[in-house]
Amino acid sequence: MTDIPARVKAAVAARDCTHGPATCILCGAPGGPHCHVVRRSQGGMGVVENIVTLCGPCHYAFDEGLFMDRLRPLGFHSQADIRAYIINYLRGFYPDWTEEKVRYHKWG
Repeated sequence: MTDIPARVKAAVAARDCTHGPATCILCGAPGGPHCHVVRRSQGGMGVVENIVTLCGPCHYAFDEGLFMDRLRPLGFHSQADIRAYIINYLRGFYPDWTEEKVRYHKWG
């Protein structure tokens, strides 16, 4: 349930093409539709509403807080800044987006 199917990756890549095909929604560099907003370890599903296209350094910044220096000129000073931006980005497409809606619940 947490893996990202090829059809989901294709849909996310098509959605996240502001700077061209398969580009990072944060910095515009080449990237891939493989970043779970709600982490897999937290039950985040591999669905369109939980995946965004990020480049490698931005993905590391979002997940681990690494490579933040390159994002500061873009206004991102912390993982929380990145998270807030991504959630707002997703709410632009899915106005009722919540973490609970993209989290796997085994019993309902």
